Amino acid sequence: MKTYLDCYPCLLRQALSAARRAGASSEQQRGIVLETMGQLKRMPEAATPPEIADGIHRLVRARTKNPDPYRQAKKDATHQALGLLPRLRELVRASADPRETAVRIAIAGNIIDYGASEGYELEATLERVLAQPLALDGLARLRAGLAEADAVLYLGDNAGETVFDRVLIENLSQSVTYVAKAGPIINDATREDALAAGLNEVAEIIDNGADAPGTLLARCFEAFRDRFSRATLIIAKGQANYESLSSAKAPICFLLQAKCPVIADDLGLEQGAVVAKASSALSRARDAQ
Repeated sequence: MKTYLDCYPCLLRQALSAARRAGASSEQQRGIVLETMGQLKRMPEAATPPEIADGIHRLVRARTKNPDPYRQAKKDATHQALGLLPRLRELVRASADPRETAVRIAIAGNIIDYGASEGYELEATLERVLAQPLALDGLARLRAGLAEADAVLYLGDNAGETVFDRVLIENLSQSVTYVAKAGPIINDATREDALAAGLNEVAEIIDNGADAPGTLLARCFEAFRDRFSRATLIIAKGQANYESLSSAKAPICFLLQAKCPVIADDLGLEQGAVVAKASSALSRARDAQ
């Protein structure tokens, strides 16, 4: 997905928020914001939002000498989500359509996103997403893909959201490889965060070799790119994975909430929409059978 002009104020907000979380002084915060403005001016027009955000957060970490400004926020989100795990499992167990409920639970967890907002209402979001119609309904394509696939490559997003992902993975019969980030970036899940959510109990955990938002394939390990290219079904969580992979020719089902107006507009939806979007490659693969 391309970067829109409306992305720029959000990226500046991210820089300031990350600087404050990293413990920057007022002088450091001002310097980081000014340097971020310079980065935004120099970025090529074709750069995606995750590519720009990657540079901004690298700048914050370098200037503050804090390697993980969101470390405590990630721990808090995972702790909060684990407290909801018994309820999430019961919602699936009692559902007339456990698979759809598990998908919706995974989408609900996508609200835990400090790149998009400074806070979230987790339980209220869960109730909304369970009841709200899917604005893009790729569930039939996802079900068909699952019927054919022996394995799922699951591209994770944020810490805490990992627990909601766990509920969906528990309800898949395929073997699942869960992909975390190789290093801290915003509140995205690293291997450490995935382990804290107990994902090792339901999936193989790997990292993609990159510490950037979304999945920037050019920056990922060659071994990961090979797995990605051979995958018969990919579940990609969150906005940044959509931003970085929306043009990829791969069998992907994007699960997300359109939390920001830019992504909502790009999808042709209203802000707050609940999305299960099958890529054209996934649709073609299923139609060919």
